[in-house]
Amino acid sequence: MSRVWIVLLCVLVKTGEAQTLEAVHKRGHLQCGVNTGLAGFSQPDSKGVWHGIDVDFCRAVAAAVFGDAGKVRYTPLTAQQRFTALQSGEVDILARNTTWTLSRDTGLALNFVGINYYDGQGFMVPKKSNVKSARQLNGATVCVQPGTTNELNLADYFRANNMKFRPVVIEKLEEVLNAYFAGRCDAFTTDASSLAALRASRAPKPEEHVILPELISKEPLGPAVRQGDERWFDIVKWSLFAMIEAEELGLSSRNIEQQAQNGGPALQRFVGANGDLGKLLGLDNRWAFQIVKQVGNYGESFDANLKPLGFERGMNRLWTQGGLLYAPPIR
Repeated sequence: MSRVWIVLLCVLVKTGEAQTLEAVHKRGHLQCGVNTGLAGFSQPDSKGVWHGIDVDFCRAVAAAVFGDAGKVRYTPLTAQQRFTALQSGEVDILARNTTWTLSRDTGLALNFVGINYYDGQGFMVPKKSNVKSARQLNGATVCVQPGTTNELNLADYFRANNMKFRPVVIEKLEEVLNAYFAGRCDAFTTDASSLAALRASRAPKPEEHVILPELISKEPLGPAVRQGDERWFDIVKWSLFAMIEAEELGLSSRNIEQQAQNGGPALQRFVGANGDLGKLLGLDNRWAFQIVKQVGNYGESFDANLKPLGFERGMNRLWTQGGLLYAPPIR
Protein backbone atom coordinates (compact mmCIF):
# COMPACT_ATOMS: atom_id res chain seq x y z
CA MET A 1 0.00 0.00 0.00
CA SER A 2 1.38 3.42 -0.92
CA ARG A 3 2.13 6.10 1.65
CA VAL A 4 -0.68 8.28 0.20
CA TRP A 5 -3.25 5.54 0.74
CA ILE A 6 -1.97 4.89 4.26
CA VAL A 7 -2.33 8.59 5.14
CA LEU A 8 -5.82 8.70 3.58
CA LEU A 9 -6.88 5.59 5.52
CA CYS A 10 -5.63 7.09 8.77
CA VAL A 11 -7.62 10.26 8.12
CA LEU A 12 -10.78 8.28 7.38
CA VAL A 13 -10.35 6.15 10.50
CA LYS A 14 -9.82 9.18 12.70
CA THR A 15 -12.84 10.89 11.15
CA GLY A 16 -14.99 7.85 11.93
CA GLU A 17 -13.58 7.58 15.43
CA ALA A 18 -14.66 11.08 16.37
CA GLN A 19 -18.10 11.18 14.81
CA THR A 20 -20.25 10.05 17.77
CA LEU A 21 -18.34 12.04 20.38
CA GLU A 22 -18.61 15.18 18.25
CA ALA A 23 -22.32 14.62 17.65
CA VAL A 24 -22.95 14.12 21.37
CA HIS A 25 -21.03 17.29 22.24
CA LYS A 26 -22.88 19.27 19.56
CA ARG A 27 -26.25 18.01 20.79
CA GLY A 28 -25.35 18.80 24.39
CA HIS A 29 -26.50 15.50 25.86
CA LEU A 30 -26.14 11.74 25.57
CA GLN A 31 -29.09 9.76 24.16
CA CYS A 32 -29.35 6.38 25.84
CA GLY A 33 -31.62 3.50 24.84
CA VAL A 34 -33.06 1.71 27.89
CA ASN A 35 -35.76 -0.79 28.84
CA THR A 36 -39.35 0.44 28.79
CA GLY A 37 -39.49 -0.25 32.51
CA LEU A 38 -37.62 -2.93 34.47
CA ALA A 39 -37.09 -2.30 38.17
CA GLY A 40 -33.43 -2.29 39.16
CA PHE A 41 -32.21 -1.84 35.59
CA SER A 42 -34.09 1.07 34.01
CA GLN A 43 -37.42 2.42 35.18
CA PRO A 44 -38.87 5.91 35.66
CA ASP A 45 -40.28 6.85 39.06
CA SER A 46 -43.54 8.74 39.68
CA LYS A 47 -41.79 12.00 38.75
CA GLY A 48 -40.38 10.63 35.50
CA VAL A 49 -36.82 10.30 36.85
CA TRP A 50 -35.08 7.17 35.57
CA HIS A 51 -33.30 4.78 37.94
CA GLY A 52 -31.42 1.48 37.60
CA ILE A 53 -27.96 0.05 36.97
CA ASP A 54 -28.31 0.59 33.21
CA VAL A 55 -29.39 4.17 33.87
CA ASP A 56 -26.40 4.67 36.17
CA PHE A 57 -24.15 3.44 33.40
CA CYS A 58 -25.59 6.01 30.99
CA ARG A 59 -25.04 8.67 33.63
CA ALA A 60 -21.45 7.49 34.03
CA VAL A 61 -20.75 8.00 30.32
CA ALA A 62 -22.31 11.47 30.49
CA ALA A 63 -20.10 12.28 33.50
CA ALA A 64 -17.02 11.15 31.55
CA VAL A 65 -17.93 13.06 28.39
CA PHE A 66 -19.41 16.26 29.84
CA GLY A 67 -18.29 16.24 33.46
CA ASP A 68 -22.04 16.25 34.19
CA ALA A 69 -23.94 13.01 34.80
CA GLY A 70 -27.22 14.83 34.26
CA LYS A 71 -26.62 15.45 30.56
CA VAL A 72 -28.36 12.30 29.38
CA ARG A 73 -31.82 11.58 28.02
CA TYR A 74 -33.49 8.20 27.80
CA THR A 75 -35.30 6.45 24.96
CA PRO A 76 -37.41 3.52 26.21
CA LEU A 77 -37.18 0.62 23.75
CA THR A 78 -38.84 -2.77 23.45
CA ALA A 79 -36.76 -5.86 22.74
CA GLN A 80 -37.64 -5.68 19.05
CA GLN A 81 -36.96 -1.94 18.73
CA ARG A 82 -33.61 -1.78 20.52
CA PHE A 83 -31.14 -2.82 17.82
CA THR A 84 -32.72 -0.75 15.06
CA ALA A 85 -32.67 2.30 17.33
CA LEU A 86 -28.93 1.92 17.87
CA GLN A 87 -28.12 1.10 14.25
CA SER A 88 -30.09 4.10 12.96
CA GLY A 89 -28.42 6.56 15.32
CA GLU A 90 -31.57 7.24 17.32
CA VAL A 91 -29.53 6.43 20.43
CA ASP A 92 -25.79 6.69 21.13
CA ILE A 93 -25.69 3.73 23.52
CA LEU A 94 -27.94 0.75 24.07
CA ALA A 95 -27.99 0.05 27.81
CA ARG A 96 -30.97 -2.26 28.01
CA ASN A 97 -30.23 -5.58 29.81
CA THR A 98 -29.16 -7.06 26.47
CA THR A 99 -27.41 -10.42 26.10
CA TRP A 100 -24.05 -10.42 24.34
CA THR A 101 -24.02 -13.14 21.67
CA LEU A 102 -21.85 -13.90 18.66
CA SER A 103 -24.64 -13.32 16.14
CA ARG A 104 -25.54 -9.93 17.64
CA ASP A 105 -21.90 -8.89 17.89
CA THR A 106 -21.11 -9.77 14.30
CA GLY A 107 -24.41 -9.70 12.41
CA LEU A 108 -25.99 -6.50 13.70
CA ALA A 109 -23.01 -4.13 13.33
CA LEU A 110 -22.80 -3.72 17.12
CA ASN A 111 -19.93 -3.71 19.59
CA PHE A 112 -20.65 -4.83 23.14
CA VAL A 113 -18.46 -2.82 25.50
CA GLY A 114 -18.47 -5.33 28.37
CA ILE A 115 -20.75 -7.06 30.87
CA ASN A 116 -22.49 -5.15 33.63
CA TYR A 117 -24.63 -8.05 34.86
CA TYR A 118 -23.97 -11.80 34.64
CA ASP A 119 -27.30 -13.59 34.39
CA GLY A 120 -29.11 -16.71 33.21
CA GLN A 121 -32.59 -17.49 31.94
CA GLY A 122 -35.17 -18.96 34.30
CA PHE A 123 -38.88 -19.60 34.78
CA MET A 124 -41.52 -18.14 37.09
CA VAL A 125 -44.68 -20.09 37.92
CA PRO A 126 -47.67 -19.59 40.22
CA LYS A 127 -46.97 -21.10 43.63
CA LYS A 128 -50.33 -22.88 43.58
CA SER A 129 -49.18 -24.94 40.57
CA ASN A 130 -46.83 -26.88 42.88
CA VAL A 131 -44.24 -26.96 40.09
CA LYS A 132 -40.79 -27.27 41.69
CA SER A 133 -38.58 -27.76 38.65
CA ALA A 134 -38.46 -26.72 35.00
CA ARG A 135 -38.48 -30.44 34.15
CA GLN A 136 -42.13 -30.48 35.27
CA LEU A 137 -43.18 -28.01 32.55
CA ASN A 138 -43.75 -30.61 29.82
CA GLY A 139 -46.84 -29.52 27.88
CA ALA A 140 -46.96 -26.13 29.59
CA THR A 141 -48.02 -22.84 28.03
CA VAL A 142 -45.11 -20.41 28.39
CA CYS A 143 -45.19 -16.61 28.04
CA VAL A 144 -42.12 -15.12 26.31
CA GLN A 145 -41.17 -11.92 24.47
CA PRO A 146 -40.12 -12.06 20.80
CA GLY A 147 -36.78 -10.84 19.50
CA THR A 148 -34.96 -12.10 22.59
CA THR A 149 -32.46 -14.84 23.36
CA ASN A 150 -35.12 -16.06 25.81
CA GLU A 151 -37.36 -17.12 22.93
CA LEU A 152 -34.54 -19.14 21.33
CA ASN A 153 -33.30 -20.65 24.60
CA LEU A 154 -36.83 -21.72 25.50
CA ALA A 155 -37.16 -23.79 22.33
CA ASP A 156 -33.65 -25.24 22.79
CA TYR A 157 -34.33 -26.28 26.39
CA PHE A 158 -37.58 -28.11 25.65
CA ARG A 159 -36.14 -29.78 22.56
CA ALA A 160 -33.02 -30.93 24.44
CA ASN A 161 -35.17 -32.46 27.19
CA ASN A 162 -37.69 -34.08 24.82
CA MET A 163 -40.47 -31.90 26.22
CA LYS A 164 -43.27 -30.01 24.53
CA PHE A 165 -44.60 -26.52 25.21
CA ARG A 166 -46.99 -23.95 23.76
CA PRO A 167 -45.48 -20.47 23.44
CA VAL A 168 -47.50 -17.32 24.02
CA VAL A 169 -45.38 -14.66 22.28
CA ILE A 170 -46.16 -11.04 23.21
CA GLU A 171 -43.90 -8.09 22.42
CA LYS A 172 -44.71 -5.53 25.11
CA LEU A 173 -43.58 -6.31 28.64
CA GLU A 174 -46.74 -4.94 30.23
CA GLU A 175 -48.91 -7.14 28.04
CA VAL A 176 -46.90 -10.32 28.54
CA LEU A 177 -47.00 -9.77 32.31
CA ASN A 178 -50.74 -9.21 32.23
CA ALA A 179 -51.14 -12.46 30.31
CA TYR A 180 -49.08 -14.40 32.84
CA PHE A 181 -50.71 -12.88 35.93
CA ALA A 182 -54.15 -13.47 34.38
CA GLY A 183 -53.39 -17.17 34.04
CA ARG A 184 -53.07 -17.36 30.26
CA CYS A 185 -49.67 -18.99 30.72
CA ASP A 186 -48.48 -21.73 33.06
CA ALA A 187 -45.06 -20.08 33.23
CA PHE A 188 -43.21 -16.92 32.25
CA THR A 189 -39.61 -17.10 31.10
CA THR A 190 -36.94 -14.40 30.86
CA ASP A 191 -33.61 -13.57 32.52
CA ALA A 192 -33.56 -14.54 36.20
CA SER A 193 -32.75 -10.95 37.16
CA SER A 194 -35.86 -9.75 35.33
CA LEU A 195 -37.99 -12.42 36.98
CA ALA A 196 -36.86 -11.28 40.42
CA ALA A 197 -37.38 -7.61 39.60
CA LEU A 198 -40.79 -8.14 38.02
CA ARG A 199 -42.04 -10.38 40.80
CA ALA A 200 -41.03 -7.78 43.39
CA SER A 201 -42.34 -4.73 41.51
CA ARG A 202 -45.20 -5.90 39.27
CA ALA A 203 -46.85 -8.97 40.79
CA PRO A 204 -50.11 -8.13 42.62
CA LYS A 205 -49.03 -10.65 45.29
CA PRO A 206 -45.32 -11.50 44.91
CA GLU A 207 -45.53 -14.33 47.45
CA GLU A 208 -47.90 -16.20 45.10
CA HIS A 209 -45.17 -16.70 42.47
CA VAL A 210 -42.08 -18.90 42.54
CA ILE A 211 -38.88 -18.63 40.48
CA LEU A 212 -37.72 -22.15 39.64
CA PRO A 213 -34.13 -23.09 40.57
CA GLU A 214 -32.84 -23.98 37.09
CA LEU A 215 -30.94 -21.54 34.90
CA ILE A 216 -31.14 -22.77 31.32
CA SER A 217 -28.63 -20.42 29.68
CA LYS A 218 -25.80 -17.96 30.03
CA GLU A 219 -27.01 -14.36 29.75
CA PRO A 220 -24.09 -11.90 29.92
CA LEU A 221 -25.90 -8.55 29.86
CA GLY A 222 -24.10 -5.44 28.73
CA PRO A 223 -24.23 -2.11 26.87
CA ALA A 224 -23.54 -1.86 23.15
CA VAL A 225 -22.55 0.79 20.61
CA ARG A 226 -22.45 0.89 16.82
CA GLN A 227 -19.49 -0.59 15.01
CA GLY A 228 -17.14 1.71 13.13
CA ASP A 229 -16.42 4.35 15.77
CA GLU A 230 -13.49 3.12 17.82
CA ARG A 231 -13.10 6.34 19.82
CA TRP A 232 -16.69 6.15 21.08
CA PHE A 233 -16.35 2.42 21.71
CA ASP A 234 -13.30 3.11 23.89
CA ILE A 235 -15.03 5.87 25.86
CA VAL A 236 -18.10 3.79 26.64
CA LYS A 237 -16.07 0.65 27.38
CA TRP A 238 -13.68 2.35 29.80
CA SER A 239 -16.54 4.13 31.55
CA LEU A 240 -17.84 0.69 32.54
CA PHE A 241 -14.36 -0.44 33.56
CA ALA A 242 -13.94 2.71 35.66
CA MET A 243 -17.00 1.84 37.77
CA ILE A 244 -15.65 -1.67 38.37
CA GLU A 245 -12.06 -0.51 39.01
CA ALA A 246 -13.27 2.13 41.45
CA GLU A 247 -14.89 -0.50 43.64
CA GLU A 248 -11.72 -2.58 43.58
CA LEU A 249 -9.66 0.47 44.59
CA GLY A 250 -12.09 1.25 47.41
CA LEU A 251 -13.19 4.50 45.78
CA SER A 252 -16.78 5.63 46.22
CA SER A 253 -18.84 8.75 45.68
CA ARG A 254 -18.46 9.46 49.39
CA ASN A 255 -14.68 9.21 49.71
CA ILE A 256 -13.12 9.92 46.30
CA GLU A 257 -12.36 13.59 46.97
CA GLN A 258 -10.49 12.75 50.17
CA GLN A 259 -8.77 9.68 48.69
CA ALA A 260 -7.66 11.67 45.64
CA GLN A 261 -5.48 13.84 47.85
CA ASN A 262 -3.29 11.14 49.34
CA GLY A 263 -3.69 7.90 47.36
CA GLY A 264 -0.96 5.79 45.75
CA PRO A 265 0.15 5.72 42.09
CA ALA A 266 -2.79 3.64 40.81
CA LEU A 267 -5.29 5.92 42.49
CA GLN A 268 -3.56 9.05 41.27
CA ARG A 269 -3.72 7.78 37.68
CA PHE A 270 -7.38 6.93 38.15
CA VAL A 271 -8.40 10.38 39.36
CA GLY A 272 -6.31 12.12 36.69
CA ALA A 273 -3.73 13.65 39.00
CA ASN A 274 -0.91 11.86 37.15
CA GLY A 275 -0.55 10.89 33.49
CA ASP A 276 -2.64 11.77 30.45
CA LEU A 277 -5.09 8.86 30.28
CA GLY A 278 -8.02 11.18 29.65
CA LYS A 279 -6.37 12.64 26.59
CA LEU A 280 -6.03 9.14 25.12
CA LEU A 281 -9.82 8.93 25.16
CA GLY A 282 -10.36 12.48 23.97
CA LEU A 283 -11.71 13.41 27.41
CA ASP A 284 -10.78 15.56 30.37
CA ASN A 285 -8.17 13.91 32.57
CA ARG A 286 -10.65 13.75 35.46
CA TRP A 287 -13.17 11.66 33.48
CA ALA A 288 -13.01 8.68 35.87
CA PHE A 289 -13.08 10.95 38.94
CA GLN A 290 -16.29 12.50 37.65
CA ILE A 291 -17.89 9.08 37.10
CA VAL A 292 -17.26 7.99 40.68
CA LYS A 293 -18.01 11.36 42.27
CA GLN A 294 -21.32 11.83 40.47
CA VAL A 295 -22.54 8.25 39.94
CA GLY A 296 -20.52 5.96 42.20
CA ASN A 297 -18.71 2.67 41.75
CA TYR A 298 -20.32 -0.56 40.53
CA GLY A 299 -21.09 -1.78 44.03
CA GLU A 300 -22.83 1.47 44.94
CA SER A 301 -25.03 1.19 41.86
CA PHE A 302 -25.85 -2.45 42.62
CA ASP A 303 -26.70 -1.71 46.25
CA ALA A 304 -28.88 1.27 45.36
CA ASN A 305 -30.84 -0.39 42.56
CA LEU A 306 -30.81 -4.16 42.91
CA LYS A 307 -30.21 -4.94 46.57
CA PRO A 308 -33.57 -3.44 47.67
CA LEU A 309 -35.28 -5.94 45.33
CA GLY A 310 -33.59 -8.86 47.09
CA PHE A 311 -30.74 -9.39 44.61
CA GLU A 312 -27.51 -11.00 45.83
CA ARG A 313 -24.18 -10.09 44.23
CA GLY A 314 -23.36 -13.73 43.39
CA MET A 315 -21.45 -13.90 40.10
CA ASN A 316 -21.51 -10.10 40.01
CA ARG A 317 -19.04 -9.78 42.86
CA LEU A 318 -15.54 -8.52 42.11
CA TRP A 319 -13.00 -11.13 41.06
CA THR A 320 -11.16 -10.48 44.33
CA GLN A 321 -14.31 -11.63 46.17
CA GLY A 322 -14.98 -14.77 44.14
CA GLY A 323 -17.09 -13.14 41.41
CA LEU A 324 -16.63 -12.52 37.70
CA LEU A 325 -16.28 -8.72 37.60
CA TYR A 326 -12.81 -7.82 36.40
CA ALA A 327 -11.58 -4.63 34.77
CA PRO A 328 -8.34 -4.25 32.80
CA PRO A 329 -5.82 -1.90 34.45
CA ILE A 330 -6.48 1.80 34.02
CA ARG A 331 -2.91 2.84 33.37
